[in-house]
Amino acid sequence: MTMIGPENADQARLLRLLRDDGPRSRVELLDVLGLPRARFGAEVDRLAAQDLVETAGPAASRGGRRSSLLRIAGRVRFGAVAVGEGRLEVALTDGELTIINRYAEPVDVRLGPEAVVGRAVELLAKLQAEAGLARLTGVGVALPAPVAVREGNPVSSPALPGWHQFPVRGTIAAELGCPVQVDNDANVMALGEHHAGTGRAFDDFLYVKLGSAIGCGLVHGGALYRGASSGAGDVAHLQVSEDGPLCGCGQTGCLEAYCGNAALVRQAVTAARAGRSTALGDRLAESGTLTIDDVAAAATGGDPTAQTMVRAAARRLGQVLVSLVSFVNPAIVIIGGAPLGIRPVLLAEIRGVVYRRSTPLATDSMPIVLSDLDDRAALVGAARLISDQVFAAR
Repeated sequence: MTMIGPENADQARLLRLLRDDGPRSRVELLDVLGLPRARFGAEVDRLAAQDLVETAGPAASRGGRRSSLLRIAGRVRFGAVAVGEGRLEVALTDGELTIINRYAEPVDVRLGPEAVVGRAVELLAKLQAEAGLARLTGVGVALPAPVAVREGNPVSSPALPGWHQFPVRGTIAAELGCPVQVDNDANVMALGEHHAGTGRAFDDFLYVKLGSAIGCGLVHGGALYRGASSGAGDVAHLQVSEDGPLCGCGQTGCLEAYCGNAALVRQAVTAARAGRSTALGDRLAESGTLTIDDVAAAATGGDPTAQTMVRAAARRLGQVLVSLVSFVNPAIVIIGGAPLGIRPVLLAEIRGVVYRRSTPLATDSMPIVLSDLDDRAALVGAARLISDQVFAAR
C-alpha cells in the first residue's frame, strides 16, 4: 500500500486547517502557520504533488496583488462505515468531511463479522466506483462495541456477538488498499460533533450516545481522550444498583440494563402483558413484538406507563452524568441517539437531575443539549477519525 500524507508537522497543520475551515487564501495560511514564504510555497508544492491540495481560484483582495485560495484536492475522498442497531451505513465524503453520497440498509450483526464487514466493503467499493476513484484516501469505521484502537479489532461486547478480536481494520484495508481506522461509535460520534456539530465550539465536552449500546465520548483539550487502553468512556456497564436487572454483559444493575433500548422494550412488553398500558398492549397484539419506536410513540401519545418508563431511565442516566460532570467538568454535554419522540422528556429529566445534584462550579454555565447531527454524527466522525490519521505527519 503506497502511503500518502504530510511529511512534516507544518504540512499536517496546513491540511487540517483546510479540512476544518475550508478553502483559505495563501496569505491567511502564511499568517496562521508563521512560515517563511519560500518554505510555505515548497510545502504546498509537495502536497500538491501528492494530490492532497489544489488551487481553488483567486481569494478576495486585501489590497495589492491578489492571493489564491487553497483547498483540499478533489481526489481526496474518505469512506465512512457505521454499524448500528440493525443498520449498516456507508458514506463517501470529500476532504472537508462533507458527505457526498451514502447507502444504508438493514443488517443483522449476529450473522458475524465476515458477512457484515464483507458487505461494508462491497458498498464502499460501489461508492468508489461511482465516484470514478482509483482508490479511497482512507476509511473510518464506527462499531457499537469497545475497540482496541491500536489493533483495529472489537473487544468482547454483547452488542456484537461473535466479533471478538475480528480484524476489522486489516480486512477492509486488505480489500480496498487504503488506510483504515476503527473505534467505538461513541468516540466516533464525539469526533463528528467536534467537527460539524454543536461540539465544534468547545474543546472540552462529553458526548453521550444512547441506544441499545450506551457509550460516552470525551473530548478534552480539543482532542478525543481514549485512556491508556482505549477504554475511556465505557459507561454502559457502570453499576447503578446492586440488585438491578441482569445485563447482557452478565452483571446486574448496569446502566445499560436500565436505560438501553433493549431494556426499555423489555419493560414495555412486561407492562403490555400485565395490562398496565393500553397503547403498548394494542401494539403488541397487532405486531407480536415491540420496538423502541413503539415505546417512543406511546410516550409521545400521552401513555402514562411509557412516560414513566422513559423518565425513570432518564433519571438513572442523569445520576451517572452527575458523577461524570463533577469529575470531568466539561463545557457542555451533548446527547445523541435518543428516539425522536421521547427526546424532550428525556432531556428535561436529565437536566433536572444533573442541575439539581451537581455542584454549581461544575454546572453553572454548562448546557445539556441534544445533538443536531442525528445520524450524520457517526459518518462524519468516521471520516474525521481516518482523516486524523492520514493528515498526521509521517
